[in-house]
Amino acid sequence: MTRIYLETGQKKVFACSIEWPGWCRIARTEEEAVDRLMEYTTRYRVVASRAGLEFEPGEPVVVARVPGSDVTDFGVPYAVPDLDQEPLTSQEAERGVALLRAAWALFDEVAAASPEDLRKGPRGGGRDLSRIVDHVVEAERAFARKVDVRHRPYKSEEDRDAMRAELAEVLARPWEPPQTTGWPPRYALRRIAWHVIDHLWEIEDRR
Repeated sequence: MTRIYLETGQKKVFACSIEWPGWCRIARTEEEAVDRLMEYTTRYRVVASRAGLEFEPGEPVVVARVPGSDVTDFGVPYAVPDLDQEPLTSQEAERGVALLRAAWALFDEVAAASPEDLRKGPRGGGRDLSRIVDHVVEAERAFARKVDVRHRPYKSEEDRDAMRAELAEVLARPWEPPQTTGWPPRYALRRIAWHVIDHLWEIEDRR
């Protein structure tokens, strides 16, 4: 069984795995979103394998639904489900961070091996590689502030790595309510991993 929740906006629905941070897909309806999520099983397995984890998900089971917003319709999983307020054990936290580290490593490798000029969309849209990389890196610094990890704008790759190291250390800790940061750790792991993986797959699809 694969536990998932659905975040439903006016026009789009996200299907997100609860136990596998970053495994989230969007579509127009609930059924299409779940199908889309399962279509990406093979691609997410690459991330899990890099983290040293066996990934053989069972049938998807919707265990929660949360109302979305215009942000959902824009293409970003934004709502924080009540399930993310559950305590987080050391083992769960370390597993989530292993998946996040794997996503970082794969993103960096794919970006380094891809051309600057990526294939455009049907209407000529889409950012070039360097703009995607900059977007991911800067968004990540903003996301980190949601769990009280604060770093100044980067001046080097070492600055970025220092922020990632601190973020990973914070998110690897066990956690219990009440929530004292902008995001609970479960949601932070899922949202940050999703953003990296989503753009990793974008680069792969457009190069």
